[in-house]
Amino acid sequence: VENGKLTDEIEYLSADEEEEFTIAQANTPTDPSTGKIVEDAQILARRKGGDVATVAAEEVDYVDVAPLQTVSVGTALIPFLEHDDANRALMGANMQRQAVPLLRSEAPYVGTGMEFRAAADTGDVLLARHAGTVERVVSDRITVRRSGAGGELDEYRLRKFARSNQGTCVNQRPLVREGEQVEAGTIMADGSSTDQGELALGKNLLVAFMPWEGYNFEDAIIISERIVKDDTLSSIHIEEYEVQARDTKLGPEEITRDIPNASDDVLMNLDVDGIIRIGAEVGSGDVLVGKVTPKGESEPTPEEKLLRAIFGEKAREVKDSSLKVPHGEGGVVIDVKRFSRDGGDELQPGVNEMVRVFVAKKRKIAEGDKLAGRHGNKGVISRIVPEEDMPFMEDGRPVDVILSPLGVPSRMNIGQILETHLGWAASQGLGENGGEPVFVSTPVFSGAEVEDIDKAIEKVNQDDGSRTGMGRGGKVTLYDGRTGEPFDGRITVGYMYILKLLHLVDDKIHARSTGPYSLVTQQPLGGKAQFGGQRFGEMEVWALEAYGAAHTLQELLTIKSDDRVGRVKSYESIVKGENIPEPGVPASFKVLLKEMQSLGLSVKPVYNAEAAAEDQDRRDWDEAARALGINLSRDEPTGNLEEPPPGAAFGRGGI
Repeated sequence: VENGKLTDEIEYLSADEEEEFTIAQANTPTDPSTGKIVEDAQILARRKGGDVATVAAEEVDYVDVAPLQTVSVGTALIPFLEHDDANRALMGANMQRQAVPLLRSEAPYVGTGMEFRAAADTGDVLLARHAGTVERVVSDRITVRRSGAGGELDEYRLRKFARSNQGTCVNQRPLVREGEQVEAGTIMADGSSTDQGELALGKNLLVAFMPWEGYNFEDAIIISERIVKDDTLSSIHIEEYEVQARDTKLGPEEITRDIPNASDDVLMNLDVDGIIRIGAEVGSGDVLVGKVTPKGESEPTPEEKLLRAIFGEKAREVKDSSLKVPHGEGGVVIDVKRFSRDGGDELQPGVNEMVRVFVAKKRKIAEGDKLAGRHGNKGVISRIVPEEDMPFMEDGRPVDVILSPLGVPSRMNIGQILETHLGWAASQGLGENGGEPVFVSTPVFSGAEVEDIDKAIEKVNQDDGSRTGMGRGGKVTLYDGRTGEPFDGRITVGYMYILKLLHLVDDKIHARSTGPYSLVTQQPLGGKAQFGGQRFGEMEVWALEAYGAAHTLQELLTIKSDDRVGRVKSYESIVKGENIPEPGVPASFKVLLKEMQSLGLSVKPVYNAEAAAEDQDRRDWDEAARALGINLSRDEPTGNLEEPPPGAAFGRGGI
């Protein structure tokens, strides 16, 4: 600011430099004809030293460029930010980072004007390096001849179906056509989360704020089956699996199709080297890469001795250590990368060969998936309702999403309501544009006011208010899709921009019958990655104690946990259809004894005669289990979990 007049000069100040000047807000009143700050106005400014006060026009040194410069890029993408509580705005900004790229991206009806800039600066889109004419466009490359005397050719390669660090699909699509003129910096291809060069993280969906049979209680969300059917919120996810062939003490591991005891069905989709073919559909437990590891020498069985005597050769002592699809995963193999030391690839010490397999899967939206708006309004899908049962408007249009009205007042994120109203007006073309949707920008701190939204809805209503029954306040009468009866009271309906977040139910759902056990405590491991059990902690034990559920508690703490013999006997009894025997002493009790003994305390369990006889029975059972080849002391897994061999039903320990 020079002599009270705004100039076009922009200066960047550090926090230290800023304290030396008096800086006014971006919305300081100015005279449009002269560009001068209005003299009589009392201007709110940050003064030297950092305090805020009203000052005269001639005291102002600088004016902010824009009101939104005080917030981050992620926050500047939230429309009506000024109407949201800070905690919810923070959640909204953070959840945009967790949005999953959808099959077809769609720009928001209600944006802030920052979407284009944010997308261009991410590197997700393809920008022209030089001005020129587009000569050739194919799905994976664009060729541009530069303007000027040289007329050199620039070739741009597009990323196609690559995997991001989050396991989502990165795919670029050309936007330009052959013969089109482009300038340096022109967006020539959309990324996975952009639409015509604008950031597009979600979908515009028709939402209604109303309770529905209790299914949207406590932030639960009800969606229409149309969204599933039309792949509106479907996304592609790519998993990467890796296997290494290393040098071991007993000899090198080998990647091969020759897997011991493998049926033709298992080997069906493997090539001659034992690597899965591209295009194969795989599910849980299927072999992706065949690999064998040398086994330690053991005493040959009589049969092996006979074979060696007849054929005069030593059978290969190898075990199957193939790469398999983990439990609960699968899809279509889209790429295989093979690296070998012999081929000149740089690998870790001790690694001779490495294979990476990429498996893609289309995931439709499902119950348990997490959705969110841009205002920190997040929830989990509780029910997918048939399209014909969803509440519908007077013109017969069913809503896509039903949200709970109780999610608004206490959270104080009113921006979502304003977005819904303006989204409705924008979807109807703001009363112009022949009713075709328009995309509106409402910048943070200087965007549309409530009066502007009221006027927009009124304008739309003049055009088609009779058709939808939309009132001036943005509310309509909705009808029950099952009975056709109108609901009591008018309901807020409009378009909200909704994101599908990376917290997907398919990645979280987990079940276990038997599985690996900890070596020390003999209790099941924890977590989905270890194929573990559900933790029944101290407080859960108190809850069952309070109810007096003694037998349930006993089985949870013994045969379902660390009673080594009892869990095997229980499994056997269930298989045979017999009564489950009484639980025994858990292994954790023995661990406690050992710990006390290690402290120098002489602790010995004292048994009565009956207990001693019972203990002998248990020893007999232990012997019987060993004779049957049942492994009761399974080690903790150190990599891929191996499936038990056929016939060894108890090979993974107890329950």
